[in-house]
Amino acid sequence: MDQLASTQLLLSALILASIYALVALGLNLIYGTMRLLNVAHGDLMTVGGYFSYWTFHFFGIGTLWSMFGAIFVTALLGAVCYLSIVRYVIRKRDLAARLEANSMLIFFGFAIILENGLSMAFTSDPRSYGYLTQIFAVGDARVELNRLAALVLGAIATTGCVVFFQISRFGLATRALIQQRDAASLVGIDADRIQLAVFCIGFGLAGLAGSLVSMTETVTPFGGFPYTISAFVVIILGGLGNLGGGVLGAVLLAVIEIYGVALSSAAYRSILLYGVFIAILLFRPQGLLGRSTR
Repeated sequence: MDQLASTQLLLSALILASIYALVALGLNLIYGTMRLLNVAHGDLMTVGGYFSYWTFHFFGIGTLWSMFGAIFVTALLGAVCYLSIVRYVIRKRDLAARLEANSMLIFFGFAIILENGLSMAFTSDPRSYGYLTQIFAVGDARVELNRLAALVLGAIATTGCVVFFQISRFGLATRALIQQRDAASLVGIDADRIQLAVFCIGFGLAGLAGSLVSMTETVTPFGGFPYTISAFVVIILGGLGNLGGGVLGAVLLAVIEIYGVALSSAAYRSILLYGVFIAILLFRPQGLLGRSTR
């Protein structure tokens, strides 16, 4: 019980929650706005992680600066993906009729291309670098400065995005598309422009998350899939389209994972993750903060 009350576990849960919230926010925006199942979302994190690794390795540029480049590269990748593939699928009537299933297949192929492309370019060897590795004391806990930086930057980015989508005109238009697409089009909202911007933002947030994770974990071409699953669990916990609920879902999932592993062992991490996923789908599919529909 003393271990469960430690500041070390609490900090670990908060750090993991900030990453989960950041990844899930981008995925929630894309799925909520366009009903696209982006199963390649975690692989975009890998792209951001590799960008920060190589900029540090070759130029000595730290993550606090290279994360902006990671955001730009993945956002640009999102724009290319939307303009070349997604827009065509959405506008093609027979493909749009099965949009979720078709999008899952498209992004599954996209994930395979990213993973194998990165593996061919950089090999499958794990990559890591030392940045902000100083030990920092927080109460009775000891934590590396890079993990605290990931916590603070992830929290700032997530909070800033949630506030932006709550109060800005663009955010209101995006939420209108999420809640009622047909009605949003009737009142003059340019769905194509909103979708392109949301795609870039969602991909960019994944790149930022990957850049932050690269400070504390090794980067491999095939390391993004677990984060994709975690992001989907967070979205289900918080409710589709509920950006604030996604933050709460990220905190809840991180607490379950960190404290569950502390009570059992690391071997049970996947069981806890998928167990929560299945339980929410069975007993509250609208999410913890989502509303039931009749």
